Amino acid sequence: MRQRKAPLWVTTIALAMSGTIAALLFTLTIPLLPALPSILSISPNDASWVVTVTLLTSAVVTPIVSRMADMYGKRRIIIVSLIAITAGSAIVAIGGTYPAMLVGRSLQGFGQSLIPVGISLLRDLLPKERVGAAVALMSATLGIGAGLGLPLSGFLYETFGWQAVFWFPAIGAGAFAVIIVLLVAESPLRAPARFDIAGSLLLSAILTSVLLVITKAGQWNGAVIWALLGVAVVGLASWIPMQLRTGNPMVDLRTLTRRPVLLTNVSTLLSTAPNFANMLVTIQQLQTPRTGEYGFGLTIAEAGIVMLPVGLIMVAVTPLSGTLLNRWGGRSVLILGNVVMAIAFVLRVFFDDSVLAIVLVATLASAGAALAFAAMPTLIMGSVPLTETASANGINALARSLAMALCSALIALLISTTAVGIGGQEHLSPWALHLCFWIAAAAAVAAAAVAALIPVRAAAETRVPVPSGGGETLIRGRVVLGGDVVPRHPATITFMTAEGTPVDWSRADLDGRYSAVLPGSGRYIAVANAAGWAPQTHVIEVAGVDVERDLWVADRLALTGRVESARSGVAGAIVVLHRSEGEYITSVVADENAEYRLPLPLAGPYVVTAIDPHSAWAGSRKLIVGVQSARLDIRDDDGAS
Repeated sequence: MRQRKAPLWVTTIALAMSGTIAALLFTLTIPLLPALPSILSISPNDASWVVTVTLLTSAVVTPIVSRMADMYGKRRIIIVSLIAITAGSAIVAIGGTYPAMLVGRSLQGFGQSLIPVGISLLRDLLPKERVGAAVALMSATLGIGAGLGLPLSGFLYETFGWQAVFWFPAIGAGAFAVIIVLLVAESPLRAPARFDIAGSLLLSAILTSVLLVITKAGQWNGAVIWALLGVAVVGLASWIPMQLRTGNPMVDLRTLTRRPVLLTNVSTLLSTAPNFANMLVTIQQLQTPRTGEYGFGLTIAEAGIVMLPVGLIMVAVTPLSGTLLNRWGGRSVLILGNVVMAIAFVLRVFFDDSVLAIVLVATLASAGAALAFAAMPTLIMGSVPLTETASANGINALARSLAMALCSALIALLISTTAVGIGGQEHLSPWALHLCFWIAAAAAVAAAAVAALIPVRAAAETRVPVPSGGGETLIRGRVVLGGDVVPRHPATITFMTAEGTPVDWSRADLDGRYSAVLPGSGRYIAVANAAGWAPQTHVIEVAGVDVERDLWVADRLALTGRVESARSGVAGAIVVLHRSEGEYITSVVADENAEYRLPLPLAGPYVVTAIDPHSAWAGSRKLIVGVQSARLDIRDDDGAS
């Protein structure tokens, strides 16, 4: 039985609070931006880097750190992230200079990985009936923290000074690091492997270039922006084949491009931008000086207090999210959340004449975001191997970061091109505000449409729950093809119970190594499959401890046949295989019985040509190859001339 250090509700609360502190960092400095030039003696353009550098770090670090969590331990990575937040926040508060601000804010960017890794840890530690609500709460912390960061920053800044804005996360992250060390158990599930250093460095360069283009396109010289785009394009063109050839890639592109995962990440990108716009645009609308019917003239602290319901509603909706996930599944909840957001943003266009109307509709949009955010990790974890949940959630978190960057860039563009000068500052014009709301509504509708394309059958809804009497078991080993042949494509292994219920699946690396998670003691069926080989079924008995088990795939699929002349077989005939469009594949010489045997090629149309080296005869036949062994005899009247 898995040993744990404290009740599971303590684990849930500790991880959720840690995620909230990490999410605070995205909006905590936004109210400070107008004052930073005078505080640090810098230009407004330099002040924008206080936000940009954290966004850059989080985007680069999150997929890398999340991958490390699967390999080296999720609790360990969460503690490291909290320590980075503590150190970074303290450096800013103590240093009080612009360089200290940039260094500290860079370290704070490590906190973004807390949410995807925390979601994965909750899945590993909690029983199935409690995972839905816990994951919903952990996922919603991104919106909760972003919503609470604005009022909290205003209160701390006006009451205790700007350093307090950074001392708060320093103390909070440090305290929860200690709590997690003392009370939270480590996940027993991990998949040790060689870390892909080259892939992570190249990915970092690509993401840095992309984020700089998004955030600085309107400020930097065009040649620099084009150069960064070139780095991103060339880097991506090199990185993709590198990941496909690497045994343990930084990002498993084959899993990432599976339809449920790909569509969920696209929907995440489209869902996150409206929620972030809801926070940024609403706070600006409330703080705009009163000029006739436009603006409400609230102070930072007043606007923050008014915005409290927008953040708190995400906490209130969490129990509902968990219930709906258990009843309807992730796809339906994701669609519902985006429909609610779309309706709310349309209402924002027509109901913006009072603070109460604005807050009510913004709160409705936030409730929709809470539902959508709860569904995203559920869909992701139901579609990837259980040994890759943290890294898969990390890519999903990266989609959120990119969405926030795009949203911020769009709002900045609208301010720079449609600004209304009020009280010496630039603010969005009324029509630009409404344009933001229409764009947000359209993004939410698009997110719902993409979500509707996600396959209904999600593994998360059919996987076997962990039995109450014991914990999950890690099975690992190597898929060995007949004669220990290196596979052309990674082998896959599907695990199910003796009753046929799905349990987990795994994709072996290019050396054949695999790992998967079984829900405890019992008998399981493992089906190993590789391109060009017949699937092999294995019955595995598990006694509740981690298992080392190699899986054999013995029968290689083949294209066979006989080459015949009018009188007898043509021994020694040369048999050549081409694709129907002419690409050469391979050739073989028929044996003394005129029989030939070729490894079965990938599915598709082919032409098989037989050549008699002792006469002037040659013949060809067409063949459509499927996924089973095939036989094709070639006679002297087949395509001969």
